[in-house]
This record gives sequence, C-alpha cells and structure tokens, in this order.
Amino acid sequence: MPERETIERAREDAREGKSPSTQAGEFVREEIHHVREGKHGARSPQQAIAIGLSKARRAGVKLGAPKGKASVRKKAKQDLKASKSPRRKTSRTRSRATSRALKRESGKTASTQAVSRQAKRSSAKRGKRARSAAAHKAARTREAA
Repeated sequence: MPERETIERAREDAREGKSPSTQAGEFVREEIHHVREGKHGARSPQQAIAIGLSKARRAGVKLGAPKGKASVRKKAKQDLKASKSPRRKTSRTRSRATSRALKRESGKTASTQAVSRQAKRSSAKRGKRARSAAAHKAARTREAA
C-alpha cells in the first residue's frame, strides 16, 4: 500500500494536468526510496520501477499497458481492474511471503549509480530528437515552477 503523501502528490499532479507517467513517477520514487531504506530489495532498477508502476495503476493512475511480453500486459490489466474494485483485505500469508522474498534481494539495485545507468539506457533507446524535446520541455516547466 502506498504512503498517503505519495497518493496526495500524484493527485496534485493530476489536478495540475500532468501526464499519467508523471503521476506514476511519484510511486516509482517512493519504491526506490523503500529499496534504499532497506524496507525491501529488488533484483534490478527495472524491478523497482515495475513495482512502483504497479502500485500507481492500483492507486488509480490511468497508465496504459506497456508494449512487451503478454505476462507484463496481463499484470497491467489486472492492476487496472484492481483499481476499479473496492479494496479487499490483503491476504496476510501472501503479503508476508512477498515481503520476505523481496527482503532477500539486494538494496544496491536502487543506488544512485544503478538508477542513473537505467535512465541512460532507457533514454538511449529513444531518438536524439525525442531526448532533445524532453530536455526542452523540462527547461520550460522548470521556468514555470
């Protein structure tokens, strides 16, 4: 379950008309902090991001399913469905099993270097134009704030 502050920040982003990916960014940020604090671990920065996105979908952020494996798309669809239905009490056994499994993983996967490496890799997949446009947009929104 995400922290109340995270949900509030995401809702504020939604009110300001920011994109769903920006709203979801709050959940990813929280997840990376959790890994750094040692609340649990992850095998890779991608896993930490995936957990954050899953939490965002369950909290009601209108994120679509990603392109990719069918299992990933299925999980995204499941998360969206979970956001629409009322919350059921989480199974204690299952929750504990998940927590214990994640705790056994490394916390170094959310280090500054690991996250930076992941960001560089994902931006390299995009074209030069897209990266440039993103930088221009960031500069514009920075001035506005």
